[in-house]
Amino acid sequence: MGVILFEKLELPLEYTKKTKTGYSTAVDVLERLAPIAPIVSKILEYRQIAKIQSTYVIGLQDWILEDGKIHTRYVQDLTQTGRLSSVDPNLQNIPVRLEQGRLIRKAFVPEEENSVLLSSDYSQIELRVLAHISGDEHLIDAFKHGADIHTSTAMRVFNIAKPEDVTPNDRRNAKAVNFGVVYGISDFGLSNNLGISRKEAKAYIETYFERYPGIKDYMERVVREARDKGYVRNPLQASSGDSRYQFSQLQCSRLCGADGYQLTQSKDLQQIS
Repeated sequence: MGVILFEKLELPLEYTKKTKTGYSTAVDVLERLAPIAPIVSKILEYRQIAKIQSTYVIGLQDWILEDGKIHTRYVQDLTQTGRLSSVDPNLQNIPVRLEQGRLIRKAFVPEEENSVLLSSDYSQIELRVLAHISGDEHLIDAFKHGADIHTSTAMRVFNIAKPEDVTPNDRRNAKAVNFGVVYGISDFGLSNNLGISRKEAKAYIETYFERYPGIKDYMERVVREARDKGYVRNPLQASSGDSRYQFSQLQCSRLCGADGYQLTQSKDLQQIS
């Protein structure tokens, strides 16, 4: 496939890297190529359908027990955040974007005819926590008035006057910006996620911080604290005077980076924040 894409079709080589086995055609490579080569979208779609077939249509049958049910296990110590993970089999990643994936979900039904399956989740919990710890008045105001937070962000970042004028694509882009910036995404990463240029992605990030100055102030404040004191504390530790995580000067320099925003990308810091 790599030979066809990069030699026969002469797609840009800067989108991939040459390995011992040939050109990389990993998902991230194909997703970057998709906007400039329609055939790549078909390849991605084929891979998704093939995965659904092997992992779910065929794969789940191996997990059906004598009672006719599939019993997953939930593990609490598999992720760094403590979030429950479904294993043997993993039932958390059943796709919904493709029609074939939605059909797989229809196979899961309650045991009794008059029963239902209940699905619940926190509403924008990460952004609510961010609003609290950053004190950003605009983010807090959006939550207080029950606004759709991603629509609200789209209006502020993309200069859209009315909620009804925000398109689904605007909202999707705003959602990517919301979560991307919070977790320290770069303009390069955001451009890949949204399929836009790095210049556009950089403008999105800069505008986001202009429209939500409290968030930028908070992120810069945490970085300064790590550099000056050699440790950071989460809000619960700060209010209770609990234990502090100490960093050496070298660690602070490496973790905080030149502009400071790498702080949110560090696995070490995520574990203690």
